[in-house]
Parts: sequence; C-alpha cells; structure tokens
Amino acid sequence: MKALRNFLDKVKPNFEEGGKLAMFRSVFDGFETFLFVPGTTAKTGTHIHDCIDSKRVMSMVVIALIPALLFGIYNVGYQHNLVTGQDMTDYVGMVVYGLAAVLPKIVVAYVVGLGIEFIVAQWKKEEIQEGFLVSGLLIPMIVPVNCPLWMLAVATAFAVIFAKEVFGGTGMNIFNVALMTRAFLFFSYPTAMSGDAVWIATDPILGIGGDVTNLVDGMTGATVLGQVAVAESALPVLTDAVGNQLSTMDMFIGLIPGSIGETSKLAILIGAVLLLYTGIASWKTMLSVFVGGGVVAYLFNLCGATPIMNLPWYEHLLLGGFCFGAVFMATDPVTSARTECGKYIFGFLVGAVAVVIRVLNPGFPEGMMLAILLMNLFAPLIDHFIEQSNISRRMKRANKVN
Repeated sequence: MKALRNFLDKVKPNFEEGGKLAMFRSVFDGFETFLFVPGTTAKTGTHIHDCIDSKRVMSMVVIALIPALLFGIYNVGYQHNLVTGQDMTDYVGMVVYGLAAVLPKIVVAYVVGLGIEFIVAQWKKEEIQEGFLVSGLLIPMIVPVNCPLWMLAVATAFAVIFAKEVFGGTGMNIFNVALMTRAFLFFSYPTAMSGDAVWIATDPILGIGGDVTNLVDGMTGATVLGQVAVAESALPVLTDAVGNQLSTMDMFIGLIPGSIGETSKLAILIGAVLLLYTGIASWKTMLSVFVGGGVVAYLFNLCGATPIMNLPWYEHLLLGGFCFGAVFMATDPVTSARTECGKYIFGFLVGAVAVVIRVLNPGFPEGMMLAILLMNLFAPLIDHFIEQSNISRRMKRANKVN
C-alpha cells in the first residue's frame, strides 16, 4: 500500500491545475479518495470529522450486494440449463454462462453512469460524487436478463442526468436513481421488461450455453407473480420454468425466474444482516416495509375475491422484488425519510402500497418499484410533519414552564 501511495503522490502534480492531465483532475481525485481516506478536513463551519466517508459507506453497500449478485449470476445459468435441457450438475458451466450474460450489463451501467458523472464533475470543477458506486450495481440487478444493452445504456443516462444531476448530484436527488432507470425502461420499452420471454436467457452467448432449438416442452418464463396475475378464478399451482411445483423454501432460496439480483431471499438476507450490523441501513425502515406489506396482504387474504388476494401474505414478501426493495432501495438514506419516526411511516407505506398495486392493478404485478418511487416523493413531507409535531410539543412544554 505504501508503494501505491508513493506512486499516487508522484503522479498527482500532473492532474493538478496547470498539469499536463489537469482535464482529468476529477477522475484522479475520485480514484485516489476511493483507495485512501483523504488526509484533509473542513476548516470552517460545523462539520462531522470521521474517517468513514460516503465512499466507504457506498463500498459497504456494494459488498452487501455481492451475495445477491453472485446468486443471480448462478441463477441465470441455472434457468438457462433448465429450459434448454442441459446438464444440471454442470455448476461451473452455469456460472460461466450467467457471468457472460450479467457482466456486460454491469460494465454498461458503470461506463455510462460514471462517464456522465466524470464529465459533470470536471465541468463543474468538483470532486466525483460516489453515489453511483451503488447505483451502477443495482441497475443491472433489477432488470431482466434479456434487457438489451443499448436500452440499459439509454435508461441509465436518463436516470443519472434527469433524476440526479439536475437536482445537484449525490445527496440531492429526490428519486432513487436505480429505480428511475427501471421505471424508464418499464414505461418506454414495456415488452423488454415484462412478459414470459424476458426473464430467462435461452440463446447461447459467444458459443456458451445450450441450443435454443432444444427448449424443454412446456417451458414458460413467467415469474411466480406473473402466474398469479393472469389467473382468472382460483390461485394457480405455482411452478418453475418447466412446470415443477414450487414450495415456500424454493421461493426463499430463489431458483426461479425473475430480475437478476432479486430472486434469492437468502442472499438478500445476508446483505441485510451486513447493512444492519454496520449501521448503514435503518432497521426501522427495513422492518416497517415488511410489516406494512404483511399487514395489507393479510387483510386482502381475508377478502379473497381474486386469486392474487388469496396469495398467502408471507409469499407476497418472498416474491418479486419486495425483499430486495426493502433492504437495498427503501433504506436509501437520500430518498427515504430521515426522521426516526418518519422512517416507520415511510417504510410501512412502501410495503403497503406495493401490495395494493400488486393486488388491485394486474398490469403491475410487481408493485415495489412504483411504491418506493411514490414514497420517495412523499418522504420530505413525512419528515416535515414529524418535525412540526416535535416543535409543537416542545412549544407546549415551554409554555407550561413559563
């Protein structure tokens, strides 16, 4: 590490004002501060002096995402082998295929998003903001595996520019950037984000994988929520892509069709434990999302007028992007409520609205994306009312003392 520090100190003058590479000053600064904690602190005003800066926080969130990402890579290969009749014991082959399908999406998201942030930082003569470290990994994890790379690039650019930079960059955005990317894709290219053909990669990639002409008879790429959404009279028997009945444990483990990083609740749980242990995510928000979703789903169970109303409340929490949204999206410190009491309200409403959308609008069988984006809009209002309530109580106590 000392040698790396010495090398950076040696080349740093080239990137400073007047240096040969001054136009890349922001890029160098971002790289340097990612590797080493800055040795400078604020000189004026009131500030918190701490070695754990936002880059370290974002890096920890990225680490928490790794279990879900690794499982998602494996599941992409698993689903491919399942529907193309390949050897289901070829674990290395499934991982290689999944990596070939997922890695380009990660590269595109980071190249486009960070490229825009580098340009904006250099133009504004500011340091590179690190929020996209997380968003760049979240984006490919919440899209179907068959989402075209060019669509992902366009949606990422739109979200970074219009949902983040126009508001002032990291810490100033109203909406979750990754979810805005998904929302742009969903409403601009709906056929690439829904239906039975987008969740399972069936074509070989660079010669890797099975032959699409050998698809298993009766194969369906419908997600479990998709199966329930199209049911007409009774709750159907929930199955995987080749018709095998699914158990609750199957839904928890996650070997089912779905967005790349959202299927395994076990992997998401590992990430949640890490975020809660390090204090990065709010347990109040996270818990409230599950409580809100569970309560509303249970109330719909009592009605039972449609198949999706009869879907057990705990399966609502296990299916789709509910767990992923509760752990990694709703807890975003920038776009969620910041007051302690407000976190309970925000989280509860996210979970409740997600289930309401799922049940009452068959066109949106997922619901979590729209619920979080809607509550992002109301988060400042929730905090405002909590703060005003606190001020009113204090004024009453002060008046009594006087």
